[in-house]
Amino acid sequence: MLQTPSVQAAKGVKFGSTDAVDNRITQDKKNRSLPLKERLSQDGINLALDYSMITLGTSDNLPGTDDNAAGGMFRFYGSWDLAGDDSSNTGSFVWKVEYRHSYSDLEPRFLEFNVGGLGLQAPPFSDQKGRVTNLYWKQKLNNGRSTIVAGFLDATDYLDVYAVASPWTGFVNFAFSTGNSTIALPGDAALGVAGATMLSDSLFVIAGITDMESDPTNPFSDLLSESHYFKSIEFGWTSSQEQIFLDNVHVTFWDADESIFMNQAEDSGVNISASKMIGAWLPFVRASWAENGSTLGIDKSLSTGFAYYGLGGEGNTLGAALNWADTATEDQYTLEVFYLLKLFGSVELSPDIQVIKNPANNPDENLAMIYGLRARVFW
Repeated sequence: MLQTPSVQAAKGVKFGSTDAVDNRITQDKKNRSLPLKERLSQDGINLALDYSMITLGTSDNLPGTDDNAAGGMFRFYGSWDLAGDDSSNTGSFVWKVEYRHSYSDLEPRFLEFNVGGLGLQAPPFSDQKGRVTNLYWKQKLNNGRSTIVAGFLDATDYLDVYAVASPWTGFVNFAFSTGNSTIALPGDAALGVAGATMLSDSLFVIAGITDMESDPTNPFSDLLSESHYFKSIEFGWTSSQEQIFLDNVHVTFWDADESIFMNQAEDSGVNISASKMIGAWLPFVRASWAENGSTLGIDKSLSTGFAYYGLGGEGNTLGAALNWADTATEDQYTLEVFYLLKLFGSVELSPDIQVIKNPANNPDENLAMIYGLRARVFW
């Protein structure tokens, strides 16, 4: 039976982003699954390795700044079902360890500042070296309709999720990811607890609290040394739990204490997101508001666009989106187009181009461009 792209994309995926460990492994299995991994999976052990890289270039830079940046990342991640193997209420140990490195003097995530734009490019691509991103227990309850996770979490795995937010396989610019560049997020390996449950066949709620001062490069140092926390609660609708990150309308309320580690003032805000699979098309609209705009100086942001699945072959994705950001100087607009191309079952290439109109910190330029290429190989 031929499945539509929406069914293919959603099969096996429950709560969480496309980059949550179990969801990423499920998605990659559709392209390639090695015999050894299949045998281990039958025993409840799911393992994965991947290496990703990104190279970016710019036009119309601020004087004296670099016009290119590149970096890479090795990841080893997986889950081990240790409880409830014969039921839907499994308990699993989940981990993800990474080695993030920059090929250039400038980390790729900061390149947009060199054209005067307010924004981040693929934030995980840094020069942090070795780090622990995930180390937590995941417990499914209520026949898989509820999930609780506790340990070192990445808040973007459960917060304000939609299908093309991934910096590995979706949009590069953070304006089209979690919170549209407005949320005062904790580090992406923060000690905390989060939970999600279906309230009915279509309604769900997701909530979490994490430590704003957790350091992913030294996760066990000074645990909860300061009473600074990031809190969120999200209410949403989906056509079914299997379609939760495709057919998804949600409103997210968040509150962040000041953070010494993240160098952020306290802030709070609201995000609204809506996406709906229509054949091979996934149109979306996302609006965000932050009381103080403490992260990048953006307190209001609106993004809209689409993804088109299957263009040129199964697994390929075309994405295009436009963002408006309210900054202290003038309105900044960002247009991004990317194309994710699947090759040989385990290789992905993504050319990407962005146009930034009215870069907030470069008043001498009306337009600036960022162009790049991502690659990922997974096993």
